[in-house]
Amino acid sequence: MERSEQIPEVIDNLRRIFQAVGEYSRSAERETELPGPQLWALKILARQAPLRVSGLASQMYLRPATVVGILDRLEAKRLVTRTRSQQDRRAVDVELTGAGREVVARAPEVAQVMLVNGLSTLTKEEFDSVLHGMRHMVRLLGAEHLTPQPLRG
Repeated sequence: MERSEQIPEVIDNLRRIFQAVGEYSRSAERETELPGPQLWALKILARQAPLRVSGLASQMYLRPATVVGILDRLEAKRLVTRTRSQQDRRAVDVELTGAGREVVARAPEVAQVMLVNGLSTLTKEEFDSVLHGMRHMVRLLGAEHLTPQPLRG
């Protein structure tokens, strides 16, 4: 098959990815009134709390400063609490509140969890192929300079 005949498949697959992330986002927001990144943070905390901000950021593949913004919004909704660690007063531990646990219990899956779970099941060769393909896509779009933001799905 000619490359010119395969380009539409690449474009369609990108559209499918954006569409899936959007659909997961809308579903999560309908069920929980929370955007995907906030719900993802709650789901991680439900499995592993208490967590330090840096630990949560690492598991979300985001910078700690970005996660602090997510936690600010979750704390304002009384879904998480932040407390100074008893062992290290400079560190902050994050945990779910009762209301946060209730949200997680009724929440649908988020796109980020599906991506992480799916990527972790790939063989090394499959993962390397995805990694290299994504690097090429970023380069083709001239997006190397952009700071990654949380998926809204």
